[in-house]
Amino acid sequence: MIQRQFNVYGVVQGVGFRYFTWRKATELGLNGTVRNLSDGSVLVIASGDESQVTALYHWLQQGPRSARVEKVLVEAYLGDKCFDSFAIS
Repeated sequence: MIQRQFNVYGVVQGVGFRYFTWRKATELGLNGTVRNLSDGSVLVIASGDESQVTALYHWLQQGPRSARVEKVLVEAYLGDKCFDSFAIS
């Protein structure tokens, strides 16, 4: 199991990005969270096997049709929170 943190930039707030991310992450069987940040980006923390997390990463690079993703930064999630589902915050 791996945990990754993604910061998604572009037109990603006010376009349903969190809902569509929750739906995709749930479909992939991931645990974690998605939330808007004050700088206009979206933070996604995902926990699962490497292929699941990689699939979400590839999806985040495109996002839903209503969004315009400019970049996705990814790093290991070093927080101590354990996730047992995927939630919108």
